[in-house]
Amino acid sequence: MDYSSITPDEIRRWDQQHIWHPFTPMKDYDHSDPVIIQAAQGVKVQDIEGRWYYDGVSSVWLNVHGHHVPELDHALIDQLSRVAHTTLLGQGNVPITVLAHRLSKIMPGHLTRFFFSESGASAVEVALKMAVQYWANQGQGQKTKIMGFTSNYHGDTLGAMAVAPDDIFHWPFLSYLPKEPRAPYPYCYRCPLQKTPDRCHLACLDLAESVMRAHQDELAAVIIEPVQGAGGIIPAPPGYLAGLRDLCTRYDVLLIVDEVATGIGRTGKWWATSYEEISPDILCMGKGLSGGYLPISATAATEDIYRQFYGRAGDRTALYHGHSYAGNQLAANVALANLELISQNQVIENVAKQTPDIASALDKLRPLPYVGDIRQKGFMIGIELVQNKEQRTPFPYAAQAGRVVQNLARQRGMLIRPIGNVVIFMPPLASSSIEIREMVDILCEAVVASQPLLEDLL
Repeated sequence: MDYSSITPDEIRRWDQQHIWHPFTPMKDYDHSDPVIIQAAQGVKVQDIEGRWYYDGVSSVWLNVHGHHVPELDHALIDQLSRVAHTTLLGQGNVPITVLAHRLSKIMPGHLTRFFFSESGASAVEVALKMAVQYWANQGQGQKTKIMGFTSNYHGDTLGAMAVAPDDIFHWPFLSYLPKEPRAPYPYCYRCPLQKTPDRCHLACLDLAESVMRAHQDELAAVIIEPVQGAGGIIPAPPGYLAGLRDLCTRYDVLLIVDEVATGIGRTGKWWATSYEEISPDILCMGKGLSGGYLPISATAATEDIYRQFYGRAGDRTALYHGHSYAGNQLAANVALANLELISQNQVIENVAKQTPDIASALDKLRPLPYVGDIRQKGFMIGIELVQNKEQRTPFPYAAQAGRVVQNLARQRGMLIRPIGNVVIFMPPLASSSIEIREMVDILCEAVVASQPLLEDLL
């Protein structure tokens, strides 16, 4: 369709009249001069007024190579010449089969089977159902509980909310959700044990073990983000995931690792679990799988888990779950081109190489009065703003301190999306060193300029 005859004012008016934006307080949105995108090229996007911005959060953590990438465009067009979509229920298709084979070559541990969906939340729902039915198919129907971690975020569907309920996002539904056991996530900056890294010895693992021990007979699985995403970009400390893997093995519990945000190179390796060479029983992936082009996700499982579902209709062991667009050929073919381009252009090596440069540039922000902590894992960066640095007192959530930096970054030519008091920076993985330097400069300028404005929030 040709949109050239529609004016920017009409687009803005229709947007306010008809669109209900996800995760958006709409009254704030209507009074914020919102950005509406009409085009993109490389690591920049263009709004309806013709202004260009760096895509500083990879279109909410999705983008890998930038926008309008010839190889990915061609993969989409090439697949359109064959077939756009047929069902994966009870039949296969070529691109999704090749994609599963390709993924099997890069997975950590012994993950060989792939259940495809369209979103990260869907991938998590599949993982939770896999875990519970895995035990039920073996006659252990009492193992129905899933242990999650405080402040982790796994999606906004009911199962995902149940293992990571949030008082702000999910308050109307908390009484409706099943009560799942939870352990404190290892948040070193706000350690509940008041430990410091040099004398910690991963005491936080003891807290997780105590929950596992208390629910041992009914626990089907543990689910964790290797880097807490929406909860504030908090990497698990070195050794924690390996220790959790050992605990799951000891207590005969499945380990689900949610790599929807961290997977496909975001942290500087294919998978964040690879830093500790652990082998999860189930792994969820999404976001960057198609390079940010089309919705596709997958839940990867071991052969052992798959075999517990393998049977005929009369055996009642099948996983009766699936969505209409699961295994879509367009998304699968673009995902294949994405994986090929990542390897061909050494994108993950690019992330690993530039990670120290970003860290070094951001260090100069640490002395600022309202910068409490700066956390990073590869191209996942979170800057936590606090109103009292010595006591680490957070700004009230309603103050939305991160938006102050967001607005200043936009004025300087970069779009970011903070969560509460945490400013999040996640550039496209293929960003060049020059592009990274320019984006980091904008980020630093915005944080510095925000300091007197943050004082006004007190």
